[in-house]
Amino acid sequence: MELNVVDINGKTVETLTLKEAWWDGPVNTRLLAQAVHMYRTNQRACIASTKTRGDVSGGGKKPWKQKHTGRARAGSTRSPLWRHGGVVFGPHPRDVSYHLPKTMRRKALVESLKGKLKDQELVVIDRLQVTEPKTKPFGQLAKIFGVEHASVIVLEEFSDSLVKSLRNLRTFELRRADDLNAFDVLNAHKVLITTPAFQRVTQRLSRMRNGECGMRNEQTHE
Repeated sequence: MELNVVDINGKTVETLTLKEAWWDGPVNTRLLAQAVHMYRTNQRACIASTKTRGDVSGGGKKPWKQKHTGRARAGSTRSPLWRHGGVVFGPHPRDVSYHLPKTMRRKALVESLKGKLKDQELVVIDRLQVTEPKTKPFGQLAKIFGVEHASVIVLEEFSDSLVKSLRNLRTFELRRADDLNAFDVLNAHKVLITTPAFQRVTQRLSRMRNGECGMRNEQTHE
């Protein structure tokens, strides 16, 4: 499979040959669904909190004596049965986060990039360089590459001048190659990635694949 590398004006400057086997075949949508569910769940704050009868102030005095009143027994005015009383089984702050195994998370990144590549929404840019912080040289990125919604620019490393130049572009968010995940890719309309960043991501995925092969060989040997 071949992938065109373009410059900042959208003109093809070279062609990359994708030799890795993971770029072929259908996209594993079930794995992507699991990854997206994990990332979205981990963004939940879960800070809703209610007061039980022990948390509501007051209610220390018994409303009336236990017997001979003709009314039901009551020990506190903060019972959940009373107005202004506590809440039964209400929500409380909790941690609902969880993590898929690292191999599954990296495999999900492979599948998300594969999907973007098949949909022609993955753009590899030769380089993004500036000598001083200026947004003007990148002001036409969205128009040139047909970006209509929120997208991602992936860089190998962040430099102050480049970050200051790109952070004013409302359509784009910046990500480092080492921090890129499947949710960032799937949540973006298009993924613009520099050639060094693409090579960095490919190296990450290659290490994953080599690790999987090593584990399989060990299991076979056993």
